[in-house]
Amino acid sequence: MERKLEGKVAVVTGGARGLGRAYALRMAALGADVAVNDIHLDAAREFNEELSADTVMDECRARGVRSVGIEADMTDREAVEAMFAQIESELGGIDILINNAGGMLRPVERSIGSTMDLDDLKFILDVNLMSTIHACQVAIPYMKKRGAGRIVNVSSTAAFSGSDAMVSYGVAKAAIVRLTRSLASELGPSGIHINCIAPSLIATSRANAQFPSRIQAAAKIPLRRLGTPEDVAKVVEFLCTDLSDYVTGQCIVVCGGNYLNAS
Repeated sequence: MERKLEGKVAVVTGGARGLGRAYALRMAALGADVAVNDIHLDAAREFNEELSADTVMDECRARGVRSVGIEADMTDREAVEAMFAQIESELGGIDILINNAGGMLRPVERSIGSTMDLDDLKFILDVNLMSTIHACQVAIPYMKKRGAGRIVNVSSTAAFSGSDAMVSYGVAKAAIVRLTRSLASELGPSGIHINCIAPSLIATSRANAQFPSRIQAAAKIPLRRLGTPEDVAKVVEFLCTDLSDYVTGQCIVVCGGNYLNAS
């Protein structure tokens, strides 16, 4: 793989397993030094996700780059500020931010719009939307100092769905699309590209454990399979390299065509 990101520093939130881990390894393979954030850096153990080394940071280092791991709660603004200061100190700056932290981390049956639990809603907004806002707002000044930057926010096809389930999650992810477009307009003159991805039905270790029946959905997806973390990481590569030099403010749906059949 061409090391297009040699000399760059990438930050991946929620990077200790699943999609975040795939993004971190992709950045490392492209030559970027990688800061891996998670609330628990050993998160892969929870769902028995097999690593090729002791930690995701070690997996990145095996690809010939520097890597640091920082446990921080992205809903805590002070913790986010301290994290980015540490990254600049240890790795020399910040060029790329991939806002992956979040997820549908409350029971789906409590997420119907007319009855959804308000504590659940606040939690889902915090871990998905507010974590993204904190990271963007704190990272942007570091990128401005370097005169350029790439931010990839993570939404979901739930943002566009009319389904009566996962409403809290969909609301949070829809807000991330709006945030992305506004920041792209604001920060384009500063050389900062800000885009968004919206994955759907990706076979991560957590999703497989939470929703074991989703494998049956593959038969209705136009490409006839669930997505893999690597499928999504390839799109992130596009948005973090010169391949997307004239792309900003966009939300790319990564779903194997599943969105074509979504309600």
